[in-house]
Amino acid sequence: QVQLVESGGGSVQPGDSLRLSCAASGRIIRRYSMAWFRQAPGKEREFVAGIPYSGVGMTYADSVKGRFTISGDNAQNTVYLQMNSLKPEDTAVYYCNAEVSTANGIMDYWGKGTLVTVSS
Repeated sequence: QVQLVESGGGSVQPGDSLRLSCAASGRIIRRYSMAWFRQAPGKEREFVAGIPYSGVGMTYADSVKGRFTISGDNAQNTVYLQMNSLKPEDTAVYYCNAEVSTANGIMDYWGKGTLVTVSS
């Protein structure tokens, strides 16, 4: 089994910054990629940013380009999301996702989420 644990969420004002972290643990044979998704109240979950294991070729949603940066620490199986210039529309539960291979094959795993609230 693989566990993903997010941390770093909180309540901030517009223009502030937050850094989210996600640590993966468990019987991981190989990690292919990790990503952040978010789900705002009343909306569907959407992709925010992704990073392959190589660390080359990060991808971002248009809504966060230039403000958010995804990075990873392969040795620690951890991915980070640096969020700058936060806007009220960034308010959501942020979920960590990892595509990994275990003894059961290649699967997607999800964390339980961390709440980010941006409000004045």
